[in-house]
Amino acid sequence: MGDAKQVIKALGVKAKVASRNMRMIETRAKDKALKIAAALLRSDMSDVLAANVLDMKAADENNLEAALKDRLALNPERVESMAQGLEEIAALPDPVGAISDLVYRPSGIQVGHMRVPLGVIGIIYESRPNVTADAAALCLKSGNAAILRGGSEAIHSNRAIAVILRRALQEAGVPEDAVQLIDQTDRALVGALLAAEDYVDVIIPRGGKSLVARVSADAKVPVIKHLDGICHVYIDKSADRNMAVAIALNAKTHRYGVCNAMETLLVHQDAVDCLPEIIDQLLAKNVEVRGCAKTQAMHNQVIAATDEDWGTEYLAPVLSIRVVDDVKQAIAHIEQYSSAHTETIVTEDYAVGQSFLREVDSSSVMWNASTRFADGFEYGLGAEIGISTDRLHVRGPVGLEGLTTQKWIVLGHGEVRS
Repeated sequence: MGDAKQVIKALGVKAKVASRNMRMIETRAKDKALKIAAALLRSDMSDVLAANVLDMKAADENNLEAALKDRLALNPERVESMAQGLEEIAALPDPVGAISDLVYRPSGIQVGHMRVPLGVIGIIYESRPNVTADAAALCLKSGNAAILRGGSEAIHSNRAIAVILRRALQEAGVPEDAVQLIDQTDRALVGALLAAEDYVDVIIPRGGKSLVARVSADAKVPVIKHLDGICHVYIDKSADRNMAVAIALNAKTHRYGVCNAMETLLVHQDAVDCLPEIIDQLLAKNVEVRGCAKTQAMHNQVIAATDEDWGTEYLAPVLSIRVVDDVKQAIAHIEQYSSAHTETIVTEDYAVGQSFLREVDSSSVMWNASTRFADGFEYGLGAEIGISTDRLHVRGPVGLEGLTTQKWIVLGHGEVRS
């Protein structure tokens, strides 16, 4: 562990210096670095793909699961997608330096806020080499320094991508150490990064539940994260039935293995007439339906749900359904079982919709829309580094602005306090 601490300290010291220098870097220099990196990904694609071949060979030798190998694999299309992602981030507005809420005080001074970078961001992730480019780009554009720790299974790919990123920074006149990769696979390095409170300002884990849980438990540094995506759709008695069916099906079956997919459907007892159609369409898509006794009474192919089902993030073609007495019982169910990610109500009743928006305490609360919209791109952020279900310092999809904070600024004309 001693060696691990020294490795992280060396990276952290350089990152701190880089983060201070990043405060002075103009938007055009950051954008130039991102565009150069995109060009280099295209021109040096063979190097990236050759490195990925080494990772894929090791994955075969270690019998890595097929799903993980799919996330790990790179091809020309995926590398091109990475390059396009860098260009898209370059095109986004730069939040750094923006001044807001300026007001005059009786003394004559003006008081307001300026948006500034968080500082040094440690990012711990698994499998997907594209995260190396995406995370570094988001940190760069928001004026932060990044220390990246990818999974050992992608070490060769990550190294190749990091070399390109650092070369682009250098060519653009941006501090090269604003992007650093932990290029060793020793697991002790993760623990050392989580404890590096003198050098790291925030940690962002991107990966499975076990990774996020470990980071949350061990970090001595603030963490931006979410553990589960136990998302709900509630169909109120006043819901438009066609809308309710469409939203429920989209929320569950658009994609299964994502954190904003619906895992539990709640239906008002006076709206159960829509359930047979929803269940039939779910079964046609090979979704296993588990439900309460009232749901089972609506369809003979519904399996009995257990209490454990209400608190499970399936990430699979499985859905639990519960019939509730009213919106209050729906909200109480969400309060008990939700992971505070995303919930939606389908209703034509304005008062009920407003009540749901106010009372449900999740990072995204929706009215007549699919939970699948809980996404940085769909929210107009352009890109996201993850989702936060915490209350501080950011909630929901985390884009460039979420990687910054605000400081107070005061503008005066020689005023002194009497």
